[in-house]
Amino acid sequence: MITDTATLAAFCDRLADTPYITVDTEFMRESTYWPVLCLVQVAGPDEAKAIDALAPGIDLAPLLKLLDNPKTLKVFHAARQDLEIFHKLMGHVPAPLFDTQVAAMVCGFGDSVGYQALALKLAKAHIDKSSRFTDWSLRPLSDKQVDYALSDVTHLRVIYEKLQRTLHDNGREAWLDEEMAILNDPATYDPDPHSTFRRIKSKGAKPHMLAVLREVAAWREIEARKRNQPRNRILRDESLVEVAHHKPKTVNDLAKTRGLGRRLAEGQAGEALLAAVERGMAVPTDECPKPVFKPELPRGLGPVIDLLKVLLKFKCDESDVAQKLLASSRDIELIAGLGEKADVRALNGWRRELFGEDALKLRDGKIGFAIEGKKLVIFETDGS
Repeated sequence: MITDTATLAAFCDRLADTPYITVDTEFMRESTYWPVLCLVQVAGPDEAKAIDALAPGIDLAPLLKLLDNPKTLKVFHAARQDLEIFHKLMGHVPAPLFDTQVAAMVCGFGDSVGYQALALKLAKAHIDKSSRFTDWSLRPLSDKQVDYALSDVTHLRVIYEKLQRTLHDNGREAWLDEEMAILNDPATYDPDPHSTFRRIKSKGAKPHMLAVLREVAAWREIEARKRNQPRNRILRDESLVEVAHHKPKTVNDLAKTRGLGRRLAEGQAGEALLAAVERGMAVPTDECPKPVFKPELPRGLGPVIDLLKVLLKFKCDESDVAQKLLASSRDIELIAGLGEKADVRALNGWRRELFGEDALKLRDGKIGFAIEGKKLVIFETDGS
């Protein structure tokens, strides 16, 4: 395990000209807003090392320089949380990237397939997961823990190479690029605090209720980042919704709000919440956030939805693509109810070509199913 900057720099120098590296992290986040990086595992074609991010005096600059090298592809599995860490350390997302979980869905290995399953399927490796729930912040780490951590990047080399070959052979590299867009977007890891209210479930949302909720949720987000505490340690979602519904104007009003209490209401947090409520109430009605309503669909769509689900399974089996990647249950419902007007991913790009066009034809009665022998086949109708 690497515990000093000089050894880390030498290791990163040896990997500087490799076409790709595999990367994974171990971190803790139970009591913080930002993940606490504990260990970084990196492998090149010929060697793999675990880097102790908590070692006294270690400087991760050589590692960050390697991750910033545009000539080296960075390969992760289920990269989102790893990339959040590096985005915080680097100020941007490492590039270029390859996520084997996303690639596996494009190659037909199922929805959100786990690393252990891919390692067994593609690398013929059995991974001992007994160290999975280790407290990675504790030192020293045992050899068993370090070996487990390294297995997350050593087998990833084989997984990557086989998935990359499959993508190339099937002409699906552009599909992967489209799916990787969200991971490459810095906004994924640094959301606007004023957009976080959309994650909070609330009923009976009226314009100024949402305007207040937007302000108090933004205050909580900023406060959680500043204090480095989980959002719910600052204030629970339910309490934010209560504040937004009741729109308290005074400390006494705020103290009566469920989940807050007088101590919070009379402190700095209470003062900030009242100011946030005031800002929300000052928003002109026509500038308030709009509730997100699900489109009202016609009754009796059940059989149409069922047929579209059959088509989805047929297309996914035929093309070796995970169903979740091609169309969600909500996509199916909206296509059944709205047809071409449905604003869903399944009617755009490669998804439309693979599934969307035929989904619309099936809905409109232009194609149907038949069984020939023991196989399901699609046939064209006269559309009447």
